[in-house]
Amino acid sequence: MATALGTVIDGKYEVLKQIGKGGMSFVYLAMDKRLNKQWAVKEIRKTATGEHDEIIVNSLIAEANLMKKLDHPALPRIVDIIDNGQTIYVVMDYIEGESLDRILEEYGPQPQELVVEWGLQLCDVLKYLHRQKPPIIYRDMKPANVMLKPEGNLKLIDFGIAREYKEKKLADTDILGTEGYAPPEQRGSRQTDVRSDIYALGMTMHHLLTGVDPRPRDYEYHPIREWNPELSEGLEIVINKCTALDPENRYQSCEELMDELAHYEEAGKDFRDKLKKKAAAFGITVILAVIFLAVGIGGRFMSAYVNDQDYAQKISVDESTSYENKVQSYLEAIDLYGTDPRAYILLLKAYSENNRFGDEESNQFTGKYNTWKDDFDTESEEYLELMYQAGITYFYLYSGGDDSFRTRVQKASGYFQAIVDSGNTDFEYYSISQSYAIIGDFYNQYVDNATSVKEPTLSAYTELLESFQTCIDNTEDYESDDSAYIRMRMYKAVADLLNDHRKGFASVGVPEEDVIGVLDTIREKTEAISVTQETSQELRADILESYQTYVDNIARVYTNTGERKEQ
Repeated sequence: MATALGTVIDGKYEVLKQIGKGGMSFVYLAMDKRLNKQWAVKEIRKTATGEHDEIIVNSLIAEANLMKKLDHPALPRIVDIIDNGQTIYVVMDYIEGESLDRILEEYGPQPQELVVEWGLQLCDVLKYLHRQKPPIIYRDMKPANVMLKPEGNLKLIDFGIAREYKEKKLADTDILGTEGYAPPEQRGSRQTDVRSDIYALGMTMHHLLTGVDPRPRDYEYHPIREWNPELSEGLEIVINKCTALDPENRYQSCEELMDELAHYEEAGKDFRDKLKKKAAAFGITVILAVIFLAVGIGGRFMSAYVNDQDYAQKISVDESTSYENKVQSYLEAIDLYGTDPRAYILLLKAYSENNRFGDEESNQFTGKYNTWKDDFDTESEEYLELMYQAGITYFYLYSGGDDSFRTRVQKASGYFQAIVDSGNTDFEYYSISQSYAIIGDFYNQYVDNATSVKEPTLSAYTELLESFQTCIDNTEDYESDDSAYIRMRMYKAVADLLNDHRKGFASVGVPEEDVIGVLDTIREKTEAISVTQETSQELRADILESYQTYVDNIARVYTNTGERKEQ
């Protein structure tokens, strides 16, 4: 039985409505009463009457534990897991949008270019999963498990049957997946691997292009151009290779598939040319083999030299180059050498100089970085510089999500923490990164981590206050065409947090004058800023008008706290 509307789960999440249902689970839209934010809550009943039910329940629990450790823009976040013994509630991002199966149902087959773009996005998230250690095999790619957000980006949902790849295992334990999309090996013949996800992605693209559902028992696979001759021959070749019955005949990695999919028009021409030249190629190959043997070593050195030259050219674009061309050049440089921090740093600089860093830019950056992050030299100065620039860009400039200070802190904290974890105290920005990391840790521990049972301490609040002061001072060095507005956004967020957490500061014994002292600094710095833009003027007025109210609120709380301690 579903949880009644209006029920408050764990004293925090009020159930607003049911938005989904599975065999052993319900999904609700819920309001976080503390943060005034909506989440999706998956309810998993532990009661299982049969072996299959038990498998499903265990897979749902495994899904939550698996997703907790993942971080990719196309994956929903897990923010809380509540287990009351009988039921598990998994609190996660609420994804607004529509599933691709609903889009198929309403609009029919989708345009070729759009499906290719969706395919590239899904390749990127599968590549991220496959690069985990051990690799994560998703195993349930299909239109129903892909959400299209209003801004056009995709989110991959439902990790109920995802699994970690186990070396030397001959077959999967459980036969799960959606018939029609799942490859033959997923029905128990052998262990699934990254090529199993490639098969399912191929079938998903086939369905999106043709509108033909592969799930019915009498379904027979036919190439996409038999359903629609207007579709590209090259794209047909790519999808046919994805859906080969033998995994050895498929693309062997998502990187390989992404490259082919991005250049699918060339595949048709290449295929025809190969057929024409096949007969002549045999004799020529014998001669070329001798030549290649002689020049092979030199060729490898020449190839590396050409790539180095190409990379240097792509990261050395002229300052007069347009923003769009700069970004494209830096992205192409990353594709050449994904573990060289220089192109990433220049990419972030381009975003900052043009005050463009919303979801689109964030996805561009993290999509590239997440692909290579396990292979960076994390001890190098250049890598630490990249971490600092990424943290600063998210902390001050990120305008995606709900555009809140909380979101910016969460996005930035991991990059600053990487610098702290390096232990390289000689790094120029080590100390300031510590301050940013402390703010992020405070949010994770005491503000946004609903699973936390830690009580705030004097030490935690004192460090937070000192970090706020350091970061406020540091904004003076932030250079941007809109630096005054960005500084004031920081001031406003800090002032709001001091006011919102005044009881916490008072309860642990942080001196009242220290808290108000930070507010005084914010007021003084705001008064010194001269702005002409209307939005900046409104923000400036809001900070100054709030100042006295916040001072009064803090003073009143400290007075009340002192009186209670005397009683």
